[in-house]
Amino acid sequence: MQLYSTKNPSTRVSFKEAVFNSMPQDKGLYMPVTIPRLDDKFLNNLDQYTLPEIAFHVAQKLIGEDIPDHDLKAIIEDAINFLAPIVKLEENVFVLELWHGPSLAFKDFGARFMSRVMSYFLEKGEKQLDVLVATSGDTGGAVALGFLGVPNTRVTILYPKGKVSDIQEQQLTTNGQNIRAVEIDGTFDDCQALVKQAFTDKELKEKFRLTSANSINIARLIPQTFYYFSAYAQLLKRGISKVVFSVPSGNFGNIGAGLLAWKMGLPVEHFIAATNVNDTVPEFLKTGVYQPKPSVATLSNAMDVGDPSNWVRIADLFKGEMNVLKNLVTGYRYDDEETLEAIKFINDNYDYVACPHTAIAWQALRDWQQDQYKADTAGVFLSTAHPCKFPDVYPKSMAGKVDVPEQVRELAKKEKHSVALGKDFKGFKEYLLENE
Repeated sequence: MQLYSTKNPSTRVSFKEAVFNSMPQDKGLYMPVTIPRLDDKFLNNLDQYTLPEIAFHVAQKLIGEDIPDHDLKAIIEDAINFLAPIVKLEENVFVLELWHGPSLAFKDFGARFMSRVMSYFLEKGEKQLDVLVATSGDTGGAVALGFLGVPNTRVTILYPKGKVSDIQEQQLTTNGQNIRAVEIDGTFDDCQALVKQAFTDKELKEKFRLTSANSINIARLIPQTFYYFSAYAQLLKRGISKVVFSVPSGNFGNIGAGLLAWKMGLPVEHFIAATNVNDTVPEFLKTGVYQPKPSVATLSNAMDVGDPSNWVRIADLFKGEMNVLKNLVTGYRYDDEETLEAIKFINDNYDYVACPHTAIAWQALRDWQQDQYKADTAGVFLSTAHPCKFPDVYPKSMAGKVDVPEQVRELAKKEKHSVALGKDFKGFKEYLLENE
C-alpha cells in the first residue's frame, strides 16, 4: 500500500511508515495512492460473510502485501471481536449500533485495529512508541483500552477540562500502566492543535518516536469502513439493497470512512452529515465556503469540533469533483434543545434510549426522509456511543431504562490520575520532556 500527503501528491510512503508517522511533516494527511474497487460478486453477496470476513476482505484490498494474509486475519479476529448490529425502529429506519466493543463507542473499531497493527510492526529493540491522542470524548477511552498493556508503547491522552462526561473521564484517567491522561484547560480544538504541533517540533521528534491515535492516522480510518459494509450486508439479508447513512459528525473521520467505502464500490445512495452547532461542514455544503471556527461545548461533546481534521481527506477524495460530493452528502445541524427533543421522541415512540450524538443522526435522517423519502431505500443512522456514558442528559424515568454495563460500574471504584495543563504548547512540551 502506497500513500501520499494531501499537501504533496508526489509523496510516497509505505503503510508502515504512514501508521507510525501518522501525519506528514508538511501537515497534510496520508491517503492511498490508489483506492481499489471491490468486485461486484463480493458486494452483491455481502450477506454471506461475517463481519470479520468482510473486514479482512476490505482491509486486504487496501493494505495489500504490507501485512501477509495470515497475519492480517489474526489482527482482525483479535481486534474486531464484537458485533455491530442494525436494529429496526420502523419501516425503512434502522439504527446501526457501534458501541458493543469494550469502551462502548464506535472508536473501538479504529483504536483496536490500529493498536494491533502498530504492535505487529514494532520490532524487538526498537525505540518506545509514544502515542499522542486528543479526545473530545470517546476516542481517548477506546485508545486507552486498545493500547493498555501493549509492550513498548506509551499513550498520552489530552482531553478538554470539564467537557467530557464523568464516565468518559473515568475511562481516560483510571487505567495506569502505559496510559497517561492530560487535562487541558481549553477545547478539543486546543488539544488537537497541541498534538499536531508536537509532531512538527524538531526537539520532540528527535527525543521521542511519536505517532498519533487520532483519526488523522490512516490505521484508524481503514477499520471504520468495515461497519458500513457490514450494515449493508445485514440489509441484504432483509431483502434491502438501497441505503442512506446518517452519520453523527465531529472530526469527520466516521463519515470519511463511509465515503471511502463508497469509493471502493459500496452502493450507498446518499450520506447525511449530522452535526451539533459546530457546523463548519454543513455550512460549507450550503455556501461553498469552508470557514473553521472555535468549537462550542454541547451535550454531544464528541462532536464539538470547529475545524474537523478529516475534512482534508474528504476534500482530497473528491478533488475536482466537488459537485459530486455536494450531491452525495447533505449536512444538517442541531442545537442542544433540538437534541433533547430528539432523544425524547425516540424514547417515546420507539422505546429506545439514544445518546445525544445518535439522536442528532436520527433527527437528520428523519428530516432528510421527509424531503427525499423513497419507499425502496432504507435509512440507517449510526449510534456511536452507549447511552450510559451520558447519564446527566436523561430524565430519571429514561435513565432508569439504561442498562449500565459491569465495566462501567467498576470504573467508579478506581482512582483518577491526570495532569492539569494550560493550552500553551510550551507547557505541554515541557511536560513531555520532563516525563520521558
